[in-house]
This record gives sequence, structure tokens and C-alpha cells, in this order.
Amino acid sequence: MRASLHLLAAGVAMFIAFGASAEDLDCKNPVTQADMTACEQVRQETADKALNAQYKITRAALATLDKDLGADSGAEKALVKAQRAWVDFRDAECEAAGFQARGGTMEPMLVAGCIAELTDERTKQLKELAETMGN
Repeated sequence: MRASLHLLAAGVAMFIAFGASAEDLDCKNPVTQADMTACEQVRQETADKALNAQYKITRAALATLDKDLGADSGAEKALVKAQRAWVDFRDAECEAAGFQARGGTMEPMLVAGCIAELTDERTKQLKELAETMGN
């Protein structure tokens, strides 16, 4: 995972080093590999922000459920445990996906895209969980 994160950071650093700014980036039609990688990084950051916001909502819903359950509580703790395991899974899964272009300039793009996709899916799962708890 650390190698993938280092490659992802290298891709972003490469993007910054070539003087492009977020305003210059056209993610609807990226042309260069640096642009494609930067766009996937932006997509990953957006997905991560949405996940964090939804996680707070879902965790609060499960904390409320715990209060209602009293002695049978543990929903929030189970969510925290599941989320930590999911993050480990996501990072390992996406590191593996990056091996399609191991050592190449596409690897950071593949990893960031994978992280964004899996993060979007997890955000939907957390939203559904919160909705079943009445939020």
C-alpha cells in the first residue's frame, strides 16, 4: 500500500512540477498521462470527502441505536471495526489493481481510480445503512 501511495504522490508531484493548476485541468478531456492521473486524484479526493461526511452520519445513527438498545448495544463499535477493515481491503485491492501497469506512469492513475470507485461504493453502502437506522 505504501508503494502505491508513494506512486500516487509522485504522480501528483509530477502534475504540480509541470506547472498545471486545478483551473487548467480539463478532466472531461484529459490529454496527457499527468492530466489523467491528476483527474483521478481529484476524483479520489472528492470521493474521500463524501465518504467521510457519510461515515459521520452513519456513525451518529448507530450511536443513537446503541442508546436505544442499552445493554444490547455495540452497533457503533461494529461500524468502526468494519470501516477500518474496509479501508485496509480497499487499499490492498487498489494496490493490486495498480499492478496492471506496475512501475509505469499509469500505475498511480489506476490506483487513484480504483480508490475513488470503491470509495463511492462504500459511501452508498453507508448511506443505505444510515437510512435503515432511521436517518
